[in-house]
Amino acid sequence: MTAKEYLHQAYRLDHKINSDIEELQRLREMSFSISSPQLGDRVQTSRNTEAPFVKCVFKIREMEEKIDAEIDLFVDLKKEIRSVIEKVEDTDEQMVLRYRYIHNMTWEQIGDELNADKVTVWRWHQKALAHTVIPESPITI
Repeated sequence: MTAKEYLHQAYRLDHKINSDIEELQRLREMSFSISSPQLGDRVQTSRNTEAPFVKCVFKIREMEEKIDAEIDLFVDLKKEIRSVIEKVEDTDEQMVLRYRYIHNMTWEQIGDELNADKVTVWRWHQKALAHTVIPESPITI
């Protein structure tokens, strides 16, 4: 795994968590909806006494547990990434990595923060990646 791939994991995990939260919201909306009555003839050998929304409630709980685990992993990963970035000696390089991989800023936003043009920011970024040392047993997603 390259330094860039390692540092970029937080961004991907953040988007995954946001996607799961959107899915959870849809499940919650479904659990509050009223199902339509069955008007046709239906033959059933065993009667289901469970309310229709119960399956949805179980799925909601599973999704919440999954999101909680992902958030815990995200917090641990961000903490590890911060410690890796702090080991980069050059302050400009360190700030580029911090703004890009901790704060998810664009190159233009980083340039504005550091009063540098895009090319300079890219140059600092390449140098910073070269100076980044990935831990022996990094957190991977």
